[in-house]
Amino acid sequence: MTGEAPIWPAMTQDAKVPITYFSDILCVWAFIAQLRVEEAKARFAGDVAFAFRFCSVFGDTAHKIASQWGGRGGYKRFNAHVVEAAKAFPEVQLDHRVWLTARPASSTGPHVFLKAVQLAEHAGRLEAGAAERAIWAMRRAFFQEARDIGRWEVQCEVGRGAGVELAAVEPLLRDGPAFAALAADYHAAAAMGVVGSPSFVLNDGRQKLYGNVGYRVIEANIQELIRQPHPDQASWC
Repeated sequence: MTGEAPIWPAMTQDAKVPITYFSDILCVWAFIAQLRVEEAKARFAGDVAFAFRFCSVFGDTAHKIASQWGGRGGYKRFNAHVVEAAKAFPEVQLDHRVWLTARPASSTGPHVFLKAVQLAEHAGRLEAGAAERAIWAMRRAFFQEARDIGRWEVQCEVGRGAGVELAAVEPLLRDGPAFAALAADYHAAAAMGVVGSPSFVLNDGRQKLYGNVGYRVIEANIQELIRQPHPDQASWC
């Protein structure tokens, strides 16, 4: 199976507005933003195409928590921060044990698993939509069920629950293409100037929306690009 799938599956949907969406699977703001992504897809069906890629924010969770929250209560204080952030979004369900009972060592494991799902779908070994379902299932497993998605066995359970046949993804993990695809994502994030999760990159990199961006802001950017889709119209210079 090695070499059969590209490092990054190109968008196949003919859409006016391609959007590259970078996120870290352990980022609460990306979990919250998922509803905005779904709304944009529904509102602009046929006009937008999302490419779901990953950036590394929680690549080394223990170091991140120690360096940013170590003097302020560590995981316990970070849990309180995440829970408080979610309170502003009553439409989001969050397990209050998040980051307390399960502390994934890294987001890299689930990222590479999900890249394998994306590649398998692109190669026709999984049905269309399998990767998006798996990404959302992985987010829910952590934020709504407080499961340790950094663990291989949990990734497999979540994948199977989302309809992923492990036989389709395991060769991509074992032989390396999924790791190459994740490395390509991380490189692309750096090249595009992505500074955190989540980040929406539009208009060939000219427009970036980062962090807790409201849906209306996302909608306004999409509408303007639909109105003037050509790159040479982006500047009067």
